[in-house]
Amino acid sequence: MARIIVVTSGKGGVGKTTTSAAIAMGLAKRGHKTAVIDFDVGLRNLDLIMGCERRVVYDFINVINGEASLKQTLIKDKRCNQLFILPASQTRDKDALTKEGVGKVLEELSKEFKYVVCDSPAGIEQGANLAMYYADDAFVVTNPEVSSVRDSDRMLGILASKSRRAENGDEPINEYLLLSRYSPARVKAGEMLSVDDVQDILSLELLGVIPESKSVLNASNAGLPVILDEQSDAGKAYVDIVARYLGEDKPHRFIDEKKGILGKLFRS
Repeated sequence: MARIIVVTSGKGGVGKTTTSAAIAMGLAKRGHKTAVIDFDVGLRNLDLIMGCERRVVYDFINVINGEASLKQTLIKDKRCNQLFILPASQTRDKDALTKEGVGKVLEELSKEFKYVVCDSPAGIEQGANLAMYYADDAFVVTNPEVSSVRDSDRMLGILASKSRRAENGDEPINEYLLLSRYSPARVKAGEMLSVDDVQDILSLELLGVIPESKSVLNASNAGLPVILDEQSDAGKAYVDIVARYLGEDKPHRFIDEKKGILGKLFRS
């Protein structure tokens, strides 16, 4: 059976789709057969970040409605043969997603894949609720600012009460914190919450800190998951995140401000 991961947050624009693409690619590059699903019906973006928008023929809703098979719909990534993308529909309403339909698709994917990554839309509407309902693990993505953290805290309440695991009285969803667009310099200047501040509020295991970086936008515009940009700090951060998720002990980077050459020469 596949391990189902939901990438979620309460607030839009925090980097969920960037994270979903990077995590899925990272798992696949480690040799694990992985599918990544876009749950944002009507506002499809995952295919753009994965660079496969011109190869979309059928979508998630077509599969749910029996209009196409998973085999017809899944798009195999050209850079990694272990990674497959299930795009969202741009023309259907979010209500086209149903609990039964999503469950059947995930059950079918679970027969073939080791990991299924669910890219959740923002907020608490149908798509977001269904993206997290069947999850085993939740990657809670938040920016280090008060409104983002508050919205993430609300999502934790939903994860704890409205998932299939909660309804069945099973072990709770494993919840991990991913702190995105982090700038130690801005934290030092009092313009952002620190890692400790966010953890104090959310009480989640820190899986990784993704630094504020132009490489994320550049990679997205190029249709390239940023984890493949191995020279960028953001790419390195996602490599570390995947390794930690898979059980490796990796020290956290990008939390402290980088020292310049003089700082390195004269540090105590």
